[in-house]
Amino acid sequence: MRWSQLYVPTLREDPADADAVSHRLLVRGGFVRQLMAGHYSLLPLAVRVRAKIVDIIREEMTAIGAQEFILPALHPAEIWQRSGRWEVMGEEMFRLKDRKGADLALGMTHEEIFTVLSQELKSYRDLPQMWYQFQTKFRDEARPKSGLLRVREFTMKDSYSFDIEAGGLDRSFGLHKAAYERIFARLGLPAIPVQASSGSMGGSASVEFMSPSNAGEDLVVRCPGCDYAANTEKATSALPAVVDGPGLDAPERLDTPNARTIEELSLQHDVPAERQIKTLVYVVDDQLTLILVRGDHNLVEQKLIDTLAAKAVRPATAEEIQAALGASPGSLGAVGIAELPILADEALRGRTDMTTGANTDGVHLRGVSIERDIAVERWADLREVTAGEPCPQCGTPLEVVVTIEVGHIFKLGRKYTETLGVTVLGRDGERVVPIMGSYGIGVERALASIVETHHDDKGIVWPVSVAPFEVAVVMLGTSDEKVTEAAEGLYRQLQSERVDVLLDDRDERPGVKFRDVELIGIPYRITVGARGLADGTVEATTRATGETQSVPVAEAVEHVRKLLTAAV
Repeated sequence: MRWSQLYVPTLREDPADADAVSHRLLVRGGFVRQLMAGHYSLLPLAVRVRAKIVDIIREEMTAIGAQEFILPALHPAEIWQRSGRWEVMGEEMFRLKDRKGADLALGMTHEEIFTVLSQELKSYRDLPQMWYQFQTKFRDEARPKSGLLRVREFTMKDSYSFDIEAGGLDRSFGLHKAAYERIFARLGLPAIPVQASSGSMGGSASVEFMSPSNAGEDLVVRCPGCDYAANTEKATSALPAVVDGPGLDAPERLDTPNARTIEELSLQHDVPAERQIKTLVYVVDDQLTLILVRGDHNLVEQKLIDTLAAKAVRPATAEEIQAALGASPGSLGAVGIAELPILADEALRGRTDMTTGANTDGVHLRGVSIERDIAVERWADLREVTAGEPCPQCGTPLEVVVTIEVGHIFKLGRKYTETLGVTVLGRDGERVVPIMGSYGIGVERALASIVETHHDDKGIVWPVSVAPFEVAVVMLGTSDEKVTEAAEGLYRQLQSERVDVLLDDRDERPGVKFRDVELIGIPYRITVGARGLADGTVEATTRATGETQSVPVAEAVEHVRKLLTAAV
């Protein structure tokens, strides 16, 4: 490709509304343009990068025996209603009606649609199957941000496995996990596989692939001493055992007129946060529920949702709390409560001599023994793990890392095949419900995440595997016949070697050309100028290191080929 024919609208200044590095550089480099919030046009350079990402994913999917489909992006409501997710997906689902008044949805994901297609499977002999596609997904994000990292329209590689039994699902899940590790390695994208929640997708085992980045919105807890890693929605730690004193024979009133927070109670009444019981009130599937965690701990709502298999969870309003408990937030407690379900975090199990609200404004209770004084209905791991807590596997202090989710794989089980009535004839002649897995990678998010990892103060530094072009041949002085002839010759030779090459034949100053090549991140630059040609050489520059070598013109193509081979 010749630069004079290529549409690359580079900018000299950062866009004012760009927060993430990838957003800033992809706009400046002429890769993307925003149409409206959460919707982006991909320009030619981005299309080239995206195509290479898709090719890598497709190669690895094919290698594990997966077959490619293309399914509709517009879905009838009836299928989502049958699975129960028409309501669950809430406002994130784009809904519309056709001219006949039928309810439709733009696909957020394709579990239901692939499951319906699997109804044509007849026998255990037809299994296992692994099916995948590259398809546009639509999610009405409340706050699209950070360019391609959080959008409302994007391409997903989603694949689905169908097996006759759990052992087969384990194999399909393992094949996908290994394929994802190879995909992210080939993309040059560091991705930590972590334990995760399945969320609205359902199922059991769930692994997210998380790429460390300050632009991320997910926190990953990982251990530097072993292989433990989990999303904070799933993470646990080995808290040191706490030995309490016997406390009081019964809870005792403590007047706290000006203490409405954990910190105020600690400062004003010398009650450490770790000796307080924080009482939270939630509405879980229309049932008012008390949630108890230690005063210095935070609740992870997804853990609550997963523990109770809840469809809808929200904090109770002040009015609902007042009506049920007779007090305002800041003075709430569970002592003596029998009419509401009470769920407590495991870190509170067995604790004595604790302090909690008395359900009277400005009053607390001290000397509380949880098992004696509170009717806990269920214990669960509900708290957020923080940095420095001991690893549950080896005891090493844990780290908390900000990350971007770039892939997610689930063991769905039989949730969708049972609901949608999929059965096959088993080996014993009985009907069997296939077991499923679901596996996704966001293509444009992967593109942006690569930029988050590979950039410097000059622009993007693409890995060779996904760069829009592998080499740029830059001619300095388009009116110089010798320069033009040498540059054109190198361009044609590199093309004949099947190198993805861009010829910068623009009539621009050298500084402009160099800045543009560095901004858009082409891995290698061959500079052809009159001064070098006088000595029979050209300059070869590596974008990642800035290293420049003088290379004889006759050896330039071989030099580039070796660089590209070494980079793979």
